[in-house]
Amino acid sequence: MDDTYTDDEDLWDVPEVPVPGDDGAVGAAAAADDAGDAVAAAADESSELAFDADTLDAKLLRHFGGKIVRKDLTSLMKRSANVPTFVLEYLLGMYCSTDDEDGVEEGLERIRKILTENYVRPDESERIKSKIRELGQYTIIDKLSARLDEYKDIYVASFANLTIEPFVIPAEYVRNYSKILQGGIWCIMRIEYRRPDAELDEFGADVFGDEIPARNRSKKKKRGPEDSPFSVVSLTPIQMPNLDLDEMIECRQYFTRDEWLNMLLRSAGYEPNELTERERLHFVERMVPLIEHNYNLCELGPRGTGKSHIYKEVSPYAILLSGGQTTTANLFGRMNSMRADRVGLVGHWDCVTFDEVAGMRFRDTNAVQIMKDYMASGSYARGRDQINADASMVFEGNINDTVQNVLKTTHLFDSFPPEFNNDSAFFDRIHYYLPGWEIPKMRSSLLTGHYGLITDCLSEFCKEMRRRDYTHLIDRFFRFNSDFNKRDEIAVRKTFGGLAKLLFPDEAMDKDDVEWLLDYAIEGRRRVKEQLKIMAGVEFIDVNLGYMDADNPQDVHVVQVPEQSEDTLIPDGPLLPGHVFGVGRAQGGEVAVYKLENKAVAGECKLKHEGVGFNKPVRDTLDAAFENFETLGSRVAPGMHIASKDYLLFYNDLQGKGLSDEISLAEFVGLCSAAANRPVMAALAVPGILRVSGTMDEIRGLEDIMRVAKNAGAKRIVLPYACIRDLQAVSPEIITGLSPVFYQDNDPVDAAKKALDLQ
Repeated sequence: MDDTYTDDEDLWDVPEVPVPGDDGAVGAAAAADDAGDAVAAAADESSELAFDADTLDAKLLRHFGGKIVRKDLTSLMKRSANVPTFVLEYLLGMYCSTDDEDGVEEGLERIRKILTENYVRPDESERIKSKIRELGQYTIIDKLSARLDEYKDIYVASFANLTIEPFVIPAEYVRNYSKILQGGIWCIMRIEYRRPDAELDEFGADVFGDEIPARNRSKKKKRGPEDSPFSVVSLTPIQMPNLDLDEMIECRQYFTRDEWLNMLLRSAGYEPNELTERERLHFVERMVPLIEHNYNLCELGPRGTGKSHIYKEVSPYAILLSGGQTTTANLFGRMNSMRADRVGLVGHWDCVTFDEVAGMRFRDTNAVQIMKDYMASGSYARGRDQINADASMVFEGNINDTVQNVLKTTHLFDSFPPEFNNDSAFFDRIHYYLPGWEIPKMRSSLLTGHYGLITDCLSEFCKEMRRRDYTHLIDRFFRFNSDFNKRDEIAVRKTFGGLAKLLFPDEAMDKDDVEWLLDYAIEGRRRVKEQLKIMAGVEFIDVNLGYMDADNPQDVHVVQVPEQSEDTLIPDGPLLPGHVFGVGRAQGGEVAVYKLENKAVAGECKLKHEGVGFNKPVRDTLDAAFENFETLGSRVAPGMHIASKDYLLFYNDLQGKGLSDEISLAEFVGLCSAAANRPVMAALAVPGILRVSGTMDEIRGLEDIMRVAKNAGAKRIVLPYACIRDLQAVSPEIITGLSPVFYQDNDPVDAAKKALDLQ
């Protein structure tokens, strides 16, 4: 017992937490305030602190004493303690609110011992129960939730990790900390164990001193929560029981725009001095689903950029679905249920995050339709009921190629599984596309060692601010242009409103501030529209989203997206003779663009190739093209002297999609171009499969081929006349930007002549 924290030893020294109506400070507020004054004074006097303090640290200590913590200590403790971040930061606020390194180290050791002895882990539940029984009272850390039993007029409580039967909790705790009824709250509690009284006879006493036989258990009344031997004798919330939102908003005036932004980032664990202004906005944008209700965010980018950190570690009101695996019932509730699971996850959380969207799977085929309904309106139908919910949705995943290559071949939503892919109605409900490729990979220098708000304070701030609406602040200075439809406007207003609540909670925004956030909000929505234009063409042709000055309507500004560059795989200028761009499916199934670089040299009519390795199907394709060239090439351009030359081919997989065995017609055209020393037409793409027999396969998936070719920069495409009927199903926008050059069906010679502009 000498190494255990018991109530008799009074080792906790738990500070009193204010009840509603007080200032809401968490932890050792007085100690933190004293430390804040000391550090602030030391900073003013240019004294050396134990860590590299700056002006922002001093301001936070001055205005947010008791609500801040050194984030490097949080990171240090997380390495060895797998507990919620806000639990750690509460304890750090209790025991490490000092600038004395010896005091910090002593506090850390104390926290480690507390977590070892008092934090309830699910696998140690029985051990903790035994300690409570043997010691009579014992202090634990666990999540406590309660409900009202209206028939017995009692509050019934239970723990998240300590596996004891529900028990009665005094009503005063519920009145003081109402969050106990709203999903539960993490607390430090002293739990008492009272042994059940010996059973008495019907007279209530053993008058003669004889041993009274035990009653027949079948006749005993059923035990309820009021019969539990466990009870709570003292309770101190770890999570903030309440937040004085007005006080926090009032403190905004003491910080500049950049200082407040940096404070938010440090509160989430990031070091803003390692980020550009644009990167800082990207990190803050990740917080918008927590502060704006029914907000739909998509972030796709490289691995290792910390996409899920905010939703997993910072906010207890967000849930992360790893791998995207869930069921319709789990997400949206059970059909016609009257229980708590009637509304599903969207009714119990502020934010539902799908991690690794490529792995999203739903057993119910109607799940996507239900999700579309919910993302558009915040409501959905389950059975006979129409259910409303406020949860935002976040979709995260990886892009395995450069964004430039992705845009040249497909669209930026390509990572979504087949259930969603190319469903323009679903993606039109995305409010913002966060460019994950612009966010740096996480490294040690990106983790801050400065002060920031305790994560629970930050999450409570976001929770309370969800009730407010800042979207109208746009109208003070600007109006949307005519390319905006209703969904565009809703998306931009939600993004702007969320960012404004985070960065300007006091609404003190001038024209430059509004324009700054409005530009950023429109950019993310336009990124969505650009991908929809690729998918559905003319339906989403109005992508030039912008705004006008309210006082000067002629002053129109159209917002661009950085990744929409003019660089293309297929240049608009002339190519060298023998060079040609082929379009075909890679052996993995994706349509891609390939550059075939042929060169004719003196020789004996042999073909040598590089870039195909030992891939037999591709080598057979190239051999088929060469055999047809030997027999038919002279008909393309008389006087080419085919037999007196060797032909060197470099097969270039431009997009890294893997080799294709569907580019034999392109190779035939390239060989004719090299032999005739005549370039193919500028910006030309050549699809088609030429067999060794001289026959040609029908072109399949024409729209995909044309879309990939156009995205790669092609302005012309060589097609057989048989494709004319298939063009009716191709998006008019694709056809408009990509002119077909027709040749006679099953005639590679005519195709080569048209490609070389010989007819």
